[in-house]
Amino acid sequence: MKRICVFAGARSGRLENYEQCAIELGAEIAKRGFELVYGGGKVGLMGALAQSALDAGATVIGVIPEFLMHEEILQPGLTQTIVVDDLFKRKALMIEFSDAYIALPGGIGTLDELLEIITWRQLNQLNCEIGLINESDYFKPWLAALEHSVSEGFVDRIHYESLRHASSPIELLNKMQLYVPTQVPSDAASKGH
Repeated sequence: MKRICVFAGARSGRLENYEQCAIELGAEIAKRGFELVYGGGKVGLMGALAQSALDAGATVIGVIPEFLMHEEILQPGLTQTIVVDDLFKRKALMIEFSDAYIALPGGIGTLDELLEIITWRQLNQLNCEIGLINESDYFKPWLAALEHSVSEGFVDRIHYESLRHASSPIELLNKMQLYVPTQVPSDAASKGH
């Protein structure tokens, strides 16, 4: 892993723990010598994450759609800012530029990005580590829904079990750094998505 893409909410959420978690993740990414790729915003968990990584000396690449690129949204001081036409291009570039993916708590956009990455890996279009930080059990209901999809025969267990999750950035990054790329059997990749 060299570049880690982080999907995160453009809001800070109800609990202060969420923002603190984003700050810890940004600092830990920098401490371990990784580069951060994210959505380019300065608001919510995205902004806390990026500012923390920048403050700790990380290279931070923001990919932002033109319609969001104005003073109230764009994070100042990024190492590189890439402006794209729309959200589809943003997601494609974030995926292309990264070696691993992490989701912090967030809304519909964050869950959409996370599910797309899992789908790409399921179909053997990516061979990478994917993790989520389950701060304050934020992802517990979502993980239960994914587990239900497994038990109902729509998702192979290997795709559920290969999703790393932890309650802290340090714990998650420790798990992800142990990753050895392997190819999921093609018969498992071709079943349902």
